[in-house]
Amino acid sequence: MTAPHALPQDAPRSVTLHCADRAVATYVYRQRLAAADAPRPYLHPVRTLGGTEVTEVRPDDHPHHFGAGVAVPDVAGANFWGGRTYVRGQGPVALDNHGVQRHTGWMLRDADGFIEELSWTAAGRELLTERRTVAARRIADGRWALDVTTALTNSTGEELSLGSPATNGRAGAGYGGFFWRPPAAARGPFAVFTARDSGEGAVHGSRADWLAMATDDWTLVFAGATERTREDPWFVRVAEYPGVGSALAWDTRLSVPPGACVTRRIVTAVADGRLTPQAAARTAAHLTDRRAAV
Repeated sequence: MTAPHALPQDAPRSVTLHCADRAVATYVYRQRLAAADAPRPYLHPVRTLGGTEVTEVRPDDHPHHFGAGVAVPDVAGANFWGGRTYVRGQGPVALDNHGVQRHTGWMLRDADGFIEELSWTAAGRELLTERRTVAARRIADGRWALDVTTALTNSTGEELSLGSPATNGRAGAGYGGFFWRPPAAARGPFAVFTARDSGEGAVHGSRADWLAMATDDWTLVFAGATERTREDPWFVRVAEYPGVGSALAWDTRLSVPPGACVTRRIVTAVADGRLTPQAAARTAAHLTDRRAAV
């Protein structure tokens, strides 16, 4: 595998992923965003094979949400999520502490995926480097899967820790890591469920091999594709806004020693229409490294 090459100033700002001869996702890797948005690459639009969009950017309720991607609200005090920072004893505060994820090069790029190198920088200092692998593949019954692996390496030479609003005092707000913002406009009620539980209250903060969010227009089935990934709780929102994430620091800060690498892999099935829990479980069995519970 060759070393990443430098990005020319006039290079395209996005790439398109294809699956089953269809354009299913756009990855925006160079963007002009305000500092308070924590500029970062993201996937949008992501579509079903039938053409329905299943991501949203800049929604009115959270304008710093950008489709599907990787974001962390607290890396040694730097905000790589965007928006306000939750401060213990004060609540959400607008701080000048936002970081930037910068695309530094491609290790591999094909029609159905890529391997990308990124630098996570705040206040002029690189905190993390990342190797991000993204791939689109066809699965059964007219569905496809988006496979995202993030490998974050502490490049500072000293101990770092990753946190969340929950680790800073806001109970239940343990978000940070892989996060998907679906569109709020969809036919039929939103349903969210795992193999064992259903409803936002039951699945939020739970640990499960897979989790599904379904509407009449589309269904997303998220699966932790490695044992370590499955140890992270799911962050779920339905009533306030639709959102699903896999939490790196749910209620305890995640320590990252110098040179250490934090690797997680989430595979998301993208389906047209509303899947039943039984159909979602069958779909999840194609996504993970062990058989999903039905």
